[in-house]
Amino acid sequence: MFNGIVTHQWVIHHITEEGTNKTFYMDCPIADQLYIDQSIAHNGVCLTVTKILDQQYAVTAIKETLDKTNLQFSVPGDILNIEMAATMGGRIDGHLVQGHVDKTVTCVGIQEKDGSWLFDFAVDPADRLLLVNRGSVCLNGISLTIASVTENTFQVAIIPFTYENTNLQYLKSGDQVNIEFDILGKYIMQYLERLQLTPTR
Repeated sequence: MFNGIVTHQWVIHHITEEGTNKTFYMDCPIADQLYIDQSIAHNGVCLTVTKILDQQYAVTAIKETLDKTNLQFSVPGDILNIEMAATMGGRIDGHLVQGHVDKTVTCVGIQEKDGSWLFDFAVDPADRLLLVNRGSVCLNGISLTIASVTENTFQVAIIPFTYENTNLQYLKSGDQVNIEFDILGKYIMQYLERLQLTPTR
């Protein structure tokens, strides 16, 4: 479980492939503080540490994970948002994030607003009800508040600290970002679907 509060930005050193799996070797100045089987979120994707090397560690993503996330497009040199798993009894500064990315969404617009930024993303109409004004959403592992929602897009506002300390600063229109919808909304939608009470999307 995570909070969606990015703590580090680490670089992909190299990538190996075995079958349909990809193993990412991450440059990490605190590799000696990690441990095997540790869960770490990479752009919001919960992955397990499988190897620890000198100033590097490795995590493997299987085909299902690659197909659903922007890790499939990652190359050596890319910078990923990193978050360690939350601890019980600690503050939840963002919202409850599982690290289970639902899909990717496309950035369709970026506006600088005199010290802040507005990012617009295309949304599938089937997912529209999982997004609510002032609700929470996790993008590339970052817990963000939804500023507005239309039929086909949603928008988030980014403060300078978040912009400067995450890989949103490198995002361009047309890029794919990982999205994890709020788990409470997903449970409610599933419950309504089972009762055959799902509102028209």
